[in-house]
Amino acid sequence: MSTAADIMAEDKLCVGVFVGAHGVRGDLRVKSFTDDPEDLVSYGPLTDAGGTREFKLRILGSARGMMRAHMDGVEDRNAAEALAGVELYAARDRLPEPEGGEFYYADLVGLRAERPDGSLYGTVRALHDFGAGDVIEIALAEGGVVVLPFTEAVTPEIDLDAGRMVIVPPRELAADDAPDGDGS
Repeated sequence: MSTAADIMAEDKLCVGVFVGAHGVRGDLRVKSFTDDPEDLVSYGPLTDAGGTREFKLRILGSARGMMRAHMDGVEDRNAAEALAGVELYAARDRLPEPEGGEFYYADLVGLRAERPDGSLYGTVRALHDFGAGDVIEIALAEGGVVVLPFTEAVTPEIDLDAGRMVIVPPRELAADDAPDGDGS
């Protein structure tokens, strides 16, 4: 799961987000972050990030990569549009356990990011999915932040039990990390 998957409370994970209205009768467009988008509603009532609002959705279908849903109390386009951007959270204990080699993106936030030689590169701050491939945001040990592609080439090893991942920055960024600072 991604995008707001970088925002995590210990007991819940972001599983989707309201994108906007579909039509004029209050139907909603929802981006699901679950493997099967229709599973979004199978994890029980969803809440907002603060847990103050509860959302019980009924999936109507899909359109253009988004789920179409309806929710009681949202009866017109204005009410649906007012929910745009609200992230949907599910109780973590209602989600399936990741299988071998799988993980929730939220589990990576806070991991120690190490270079292949074991030296500290930084700390994982977030993972994002902006549509063109997932990226990982690292708070660098020397200060600053870098955003890298979240690929097996850049993150060849993830060890949740040890609380670490190995980072191999792309060549152009590795040159910027050179101790002499001349970019070579």
